[in-house]
Amino acid sequence: MAAQKSSLSTSGLRTIVVAMLAGALGVGTYAAATDYAVSDEAGEAPVGPAQQTAMVDEEPTPSFTAADRGACLTWDVGPDGTVTGFTETDCNNEHRFEVSSREDLNTYPTAEFGPNSEAPNPTRQAQLREELCQTASIRYLNGRYDPSGRYSIAPILPPAEAWAKGDRTMLCGLQETDTDGTPILTTGHAAEQDQARVAEPGTCEVTDEANNLRAVDCAEPHHIEVTEIVDLAPVFADRTPSPEDQDKHLDGVCAKAAENYLGNEENLYQSTLQVYWGTISTQAWDGGSRSVNCGLVAPKDGKFAPITGTAKDGREALKVDGQTPKAPPARRPLREEQKKQQEAENNAPAGASPAAAP
Repeated sequence: MAAQKSSLSTSGLRTIVVAMLAGALGVGTYAAATDYAVSDEAGEAPVGPAQQTAMVDEEPTPSFTAADRGACLTWDVGPDGTVTGFTETDCNNEHRFEVSSREDLNTYPTAEFGPNSEAPNPTRQAQLREELCQTASIRYLNGRYDPSGRYSIAPILPPAEAWAKGDRTMLCGLQETDTDGTPILTTGHAAEQDQARVAEPGTCEVTDEANNLRAVDCAEPHHIEVTEIVDLAPVFADRTPSPEDQDKHLDGVCAKAAENYLGNEENLYQSTLQVYWGTISTQAWDGGSRSVNCGLVAPKDGKFAPITGTAKDGREALKVDGQTPKAPPARRPLREEQKKQQEAENNAPAGASPAAAP
């Protein structure tokens, strides 16, 4: 059983000191707005035209950052969500944002961002992302970008205080986010990374009708329990594989991964769960994604039945569609098990016999 590659859904978040991503739109916001809630929905409020006016400053307004194209930025996030330590770092170190372009909104072809203007709201930020960041970021990645992959394109705007003083710097860039849409730590230049969004073995995920995945605790209802990450780059180094090509390779690979994850093939059989894997679409492959997840699922009526518990704890610890799975039919020992039993008998000491009953 295979399914097309899908991405984790994201939701809105709060930002405090620096601009952050809000959902899959990659919406940035200005900082220092302690209770400023960011929506992950782009509205349709029109942006009215304004006459262009020349802006001549006697002295350039200092920017909140000197970071430019190719720089990486990081910051700390406290338990209460407070963001501190906004700084530039080497991209080989852990960071939360990689700058793809530096924009000056003073040069925007209207007077929209003049000296007395308000910082753009979330809807306008989403529009700026599309207008100014999208093309620049894809160009920065040498044209290889998987929009459903691990990286999202987002802007960072100045803190409120810097905006009020006239700073109109906007950084466009790439970041990886968690399930809630919060930028997480990553290492290396994005252009050199596998862009696939995959989960670590042991992760349990919920999938929706749009084929979006969200990680949850395995004690909660879920549809997939991840058993392995498989890198397909070495397997298809010379071509873009079709889903059928991937299925042929992953059939055996993911079955073996499930056995290793649960200890052996018998444990997999007793779990009653079935082996599952994702495949990479041609668009995603051409965009730089190379890895997929193997997992365990419980199919029902062409969909995934909800599972509660981890398969590692055995069938009795599982609930599938609210019920403990029935034991599978008894079967003859597998050839591998028969071989082990025969080897054990052959290696038994000469003259050994079962102990007499007391």
